[in-house]
Amino acid sequence: MLNSLLDRIGFTGPVRTDVPTLRRLHRTWRARVPYENLDIQLGRPISLDTDALLTKLVRRRRGGYCYEQNGGLALLLRSAGFAVTMVEGAVLRESRGDSAWGNHNVLLVDLDGRQWVADAGIGDGFLEPLPLREGEHTQGDLTYRLERLDADTWRFHHRPGGSIASYDFRLRPRELTDFAERSHELSTSPGSAYVTTLIAARPDGDDTLLLLSRTLRRLGAAERESRTLHSVEEFADVLSRQLLIPLDDLGPDGVARLWEKAGTQDDLWRTRAGQGSGR
Repeated sequence: MLNSLLDRIGFTGPVRTDVPTLRRLHRTWRARVPYENLDIQLGRPISLDTDALLTKLVRRRRGGYCYEQNGGLALLLRSAGFAVTMVEGAVLRESRGDSAWGNHNVLLVDLDGRQWVADAGIGDGFLEPLPLREGEHTQGDLTYRLERLDADTWRFHHRPGGSIASYDFRLRPRELTDFAERSHELSTSPGSAYVTTLIAARPDGDDTLLLLSRTLRRLGAAERESRTLHSVEEFADVLSRQLLIPLDDLGPDGVARLWEKAGTQDDLWRTRAGQGSGR
């Protein structure tokens, strides 16, 4: 399994259970396995079974959303010899309350008496694991912060201008299958953001390319840049060349279907913005 996972991300060089290797594996996974919800947009079921993850992420060379991403990253790190614990997360619990628990999963890596937070499940999240200690953590021009809320609960504060403000996580071990019910809910409910909005993201240097429906954004330390995609050809080029999504895996009419859905979503956003509700 390890060799196929390393081949998937194009990782070369020795694999050791040390901090430099952990950082390289995390960064390389983030760069080569896109965060995306295109199967959800196409109405395809999401499975968190190990075989299904390996088929989608490795053999089909696709990406996935948070549960899939961190499920795949956990397989990679464990295969490489790291001690990995999956825990429960709660994106925007600070504003949404305890109902947010379970809408995210996070990885903790125990190494040489220290713990590290690993997470590939936020589209514009950190590129390398964060040491599990309170305070600011800087990577390149971007600064994140970890805050301990109580003996069992931590809060990750995203960098200024990030796609989310924060998420919480608690230290009790969980299995990926524990998130299957919540994943089904988030991937099928009509009001879920994963259903209402096409999302794909991938790091590009220290910035992140983020596609929301037909709007392509570049997020980083500088001001956000954005542009609207105006043709299905441009849309397909962004998906394949910039976001590394194999178009043939989307089906013979997959790109066209996604383009039409993205247009409907953009139209709805513009209508809401015109009514003063924002995007």
